[in-house]
Amino acid sequence: MSVSTAVVLAAGEGTRLRPLTRNRPKPMLPAADRPILEHVFDALVDAGMDQLVCVVGYKHDRVQDHFGPSYRDVPVQYVRQHKQLGSGHALLQARAAVDGPPLVVNGDRLIEASMVEAVAEGFSRNDPAAALAVMEHPDANQYGAVVLRNDELTEIVEKPTTDDYRLINAGIYAFDATIFDEIADTPRSAGELGLTDTIARLAENDRVHGVRCEGMWVDATYPWDLLTVAREVLARGRVDVAERSEGVWVHDDARVHEDATLRAPVVVGADSEIAPGAVVGPDAALGYNVTVGANATVERTVLDADARVDAGSVLVDTVTGQDVDLGAGSIVPGGRADVRVGNEVFEDQRLGAVLADRVTAEGDVSVAPGTLVGPSAHIHTGAHVQGRVPDGAEVVR
Repeated sequence: MSVSTAVVLAAGEGTRLRPLTRNRPKPMLPAADRPILEHVFDALVDAGMDQLVCVVGYKHDRVQDHFGPSYRDVPVQYVRQHKQLGSGHALLQARAAVDGPPLVVNGDRLIEASMVEAVAEGFSRNDPAAALAVMEHPDANQYGAVVLRNDELTEIVEKPTTDDYRLINAGIYAFDATIFDEIADTPRSAGELGLTDTIARLAENDRVHGVRCEGMWVDATYPWDLLTVAREVLARGRVDVAERSEGVWVHDDARVHEDATLRAPVVVGADSEIAPGAVVGPDAALGYNVTVGANATVERTVLDADARVDAGSVLVDTVTGQDVDLGAGSIVPGGRADVRVGNEVFEDQRLGAVLADRVTAEGDVSVAPGTLVGPSAHIHTGAHVQGRVPDGAEVVR
């Protein structure tokens, strides 16, 4: 049976990506110059899906306002998951919007259209209860591992404790229309309905076909992963902007001074402006309406919409939210540091800083590697910041 409706699970917050997710869900964080979810929608549309059903929840208006009722002439229908009760519960919310077998993907991982096509084809050809994409991955213990026998799923290991596994669950599925009944019949674990719990039950009683895939598969779990995501997007040229020269993408509405330097790979979004003497790139992504002042340096950095970097500033290994304003002479030197996320400390991560939405630095500010600055924080002239700066904090010298 053919698959033409895709359900996109985009209801989660992404707590491990705070403070960037304080004001928007993880799928709306930037993958280079545009949201992760746009890349996901592109993969589905390019793979021939003719209807998109998007399950939204946390900050749902940020998704719905951005995409509206259609994307690239493909209709988009939104359904709400009011409480975060697991991926199976999220899919169950789409039941009334789906007629026939659904293809299901996560809205917070970058994938290839070819992978979607392979899963849809494997499902149609083999007529299983479910088909899922599997990939070889060197760090399978960080993801949900799978075991196949003759391309049939025999085991899902949600949290591997050894390095013996090589195949991961890539989070692209095609299901028979009975999947909704199967989810409803799955016992809850710790109050949640996990989609992989239902798949494991299907594998015990029916056929679950594993489709081996290759290609781009990038997951942003922690703030520094957004730098990896941007690097991967730029390396593959997955940007929606005209290429000015090899590895240099500049929107027609952007203004780049003739004395500025763009070092590939780099993308400059619409209505952005780069002043004389500025050096931007390599591995730099500027979103919509970003300003980089004279003689500033921006390297291995993602600047989200409406960010402003004033003259003489230096940003390395940095991720900003929207409407961030860094005064003249601000320095984020980049490099490696231990980063605290929640109650965990991750050692030796390459992260200059994360500056969440509406952070303001007045000028001559210095930021230690690994610093996370919460939304609307105000850093006064000459101050030095490090570690974690709370939302709305006032930092003085």
